[in-house]
Amino acid sequence: MENDTRNLVDEYKGMSNEQVFEALSKKRNELEIAIENVEHDFNVGTIVRSANSFNASKVHIIGKRKYNRRGAMCTDKYLEIVYWADYKDFIQDQKKRGREVVAIENNTPRAQGLVSKKFVRETTLVFGSEGEGITQELLETSDDVRYIESFGSTRSVNVGVAAGIAMYEWARQIVLR
Repeated sequence: MENDTRNLVDEYKGMSNEQVFEALSKKRNELEIAIENVEHDFNVGTIVRSANSFNASKVHIIGKRKYNRRGAMCTDKYLEIVYWADYKDFIQDQKKRGREVVAIENNTPRAQGLVSKKFVRETTLVFGSEGEGITQELLETSDDVRYIESFGSTRSVNVGVAAGIAMYEWARQIVLR
């Protein structure tokens, strides 16, 4: 335990990666995360790390399979990560399982402020890459589209930051209430 240098809370120190995965699996939240348009983006690693912090039940990677795992700080070992070739199979899976798909995207007229969102337990939050964002097709098939309100001169926050904010808002409403 004392020699375990992984970024783990004390409860999991000294456990193998598989044991940590199993321990977390016993108390996973219903939240799922999806990331589309991945292009070796360090932000994807950040999103995966945040998903672990909120103990999300799954992370879906739509499109390319490679991403910069350094940003995840090995937390991808403690999560179920599912890969989808395209958005259609992903959406079909979500609908079949009765999940609400909420895209976080600021560059579309359909988006409403996150402040007014009333989350349901079975939510999947969708994020796009820093440059391309979420594809129009996935936005159109999402149940809801939200943006994070900002007050400075920039139009948006970094996608890794946005993911953390949206995950926290879900947790605030569902887990912490």
